[in-house]
Amino acid sequence: MQQLLSLIKCPVTRSILKLTAFTTSIKHHGKSKAKMVKDGILYSLDGHWFYPVINGIPRLTIEAFEDYERFFKKNLKDYEVKKTFLLKNYGTLIKSVRSKNKKTKESFTMEWSNFDYQKDKTWDADPNQMLDRFLEETGETRNSLHNKLILDAGCGNGLLDTLIAGCGATVVAMDLSLSIERAFQNNEHPSAFFIQGDVRFPPFDFGKFDIVHSSGVLHHTENTELSLSQLERCVKSTGKLSIWLYHPRKSLIHNFFNFMRFFTSRLPLKLQYYFYLFTLFPISYMIKRIKGKKQNKREMMIDIMDEFSPQFRHEHTEEEATGWLYKRHYHSITVTTKNLFGFNITGIKDDPPHYSVKK
Repeated sequence: MQQLLSLIKCPVTRSILKLTAFTTSIKHHGKSKAKMVKDGILYSLDGHWFYPVINGIPRLTIEAFEDYERFFKKNLKDYEVKKTFLLKNYGTLIKSVRSKNKKTKESFTMEWSNFDYQKDKTWDADPNQMLDRFLEETGETRNSLHNKLILDAGCGNGLLDTLIAGCGATVVAMDLSLSIERAFQNNEHPSAFFIQGDVRFPPFDFGKFDIVHSSGVLHHTENTELSLSQLERCVKSTGKLSIWLYHPRKSLIHNFFNFMRFFTSRLPLKLQYYFYLFTLFPISYMIKRIKGKKQNKREMMIDIMDEFSPQFRHEHTEEEATGWLYKRHYHSITVTTKNLFGFNITGIKDDPPHYSVKK
């Protein structure tokens, strides 16, 4: 927790956070173990903003004071007074964040709740393939990751973060959804840390990370470029930003799916799940078996839920993303990977700007 305290900030006031710990416990990482803060509260310097640490995970979202109301009523005597102050003085911000995040949190919590850590692949990749894909996307090697500080913004099941930490890096893995809890529980490396946070309001000291990687996340926010503009502040000078985005596809089937998800994504999540299970899953199963892919039911449903259930799902061109990085003083901008669904782009942060593009 001490290492995290040196990195995290209040996502609203940008002040440092002071920890009041209630309970501690032992976290096992394979054969090693470490003492951790199990439950506590993090306070901004002005004392107005407060965030829970629950089961070892800091919950650093703006709406955390509402999401974890039961915890605060039990552990914070003046909770109602503090809550009233925030709603009165930051009501517009809180209402906006609450409305934009509610369905996204629920969607990705349900999606990753289907994942079996012992049996399933992540996006059709086993652990070695996952790490190789990350290295290809970021333009790094196992050796180059050594001693680097890395932010994985939108970590999903968190398996990748354990693998990156195994290369000698320190990794902070963040996710908006409650998938962060299972990611934390299944982590086996002491240099991988997990927090609940929002890419639109990153709860970190700016300019600290050697690499900020966000794969398939920013396009699931209301405004992709705006979210990028907030997240990239976490990259240090001469550090690297790496993002994976959907790109437009000229396909009648894809256009039909986009049309369909416009309506289905508005349905209650459980209804969506069973609707997709009895309509899209049989078709997907047959097509993938014909192509020789051996995904199991859970992996296929995670793919389908990821495609259709998020409230926001934008598509962007490589030229758009390149322009976003140019405007923010990145150079050596490189499209590192591309496939049917999207592309990964990286850039090196520099001031003053130094422009070059590779593809």
